Amino acid sequence: MTPSYLQPFVLPTEPATRTRVGSIDGYLPAGEDRCPAIVFVHGGPIPVTLEPPSEWPVYVGYGQAVAARGIVGVVFNHPLRTLSDYGPSAADLIAVIDAVRTHPRVDPERVALWFFSGGGPLATPWLDATTEQVRCLAFTYPLLGDRPAHPLDARFLPVRALADWQGVPIVLTRVGLERADVAETVAEFLAGAASEKVPVQVIDVPNGHHGFDFLDDSDESRAAITEAIDAVQAHLVAEGERVSER
Repeated sequence: MTPSYLQPFVLPTEPATRTRVGSIDGYLPAGEDRCPAIVFVHGGPIPVTLEPPSEWPVYVGYGQAVAARGIVGVVFNHPLRTLSDYGPSAADLIAVIDAVRTHPRVDPERVALWFFSGGGPLATPWLDATTEQVRCLAFTYPLLGDRPAHPLDARFLPVRALADWQGVPIVLTRVGLERADVAETVAEFLAGAASEKVPVQVIDVPNGHHGFDFLDDSDESRAAITEAIDAVQAHLVAEGERVSER
């Protein structure tokens, strides 16, 4: 039986050129021009016995989906095996961003970061970034804070960074059938954003589960994924440069 995390991405995509340098996979648009890039940050903690996230159909799918729109999709594996691994994972993310910015196909001034599930706390150091450093922060069914049995290092509590927000757009996809302890962290983050007057574009998936983009094969899921990609693309590509999906 296929494990749930290896189920197909629910949004149909076309294959894209995939390059690998070390732990970094790049899904490249056609052509030779420099393009915007989205770095997809997987969740966790992930047991070492599982396939690496770069091989999961959901992340391959996101990479292919944005490549079809003229955006370099970047997927990499970071070492989030336990809650004590956020530090090494954060360091890996910085190294990946540096590598992405120097890639010959990437416009270094147009990079977005997209966090999933337990990868959400890794966004904390980027919430006070400027739009010159990061064009957009996106989240999909994220963990965004402490849970009663799983306290996080204070360096990785996104709500604490909202007071220092410098204007980077935030796009957050949340699911209606989220696990209660994760949903509470999202609610806390959104309340903190409202208090600090930080705008957040929220995309709701009322009938979606955590992992809806591979668990819930529905038009609702596909619409939410498409809306999220649209939103991030809008922050990466000037209106006159917009690339239609091929």
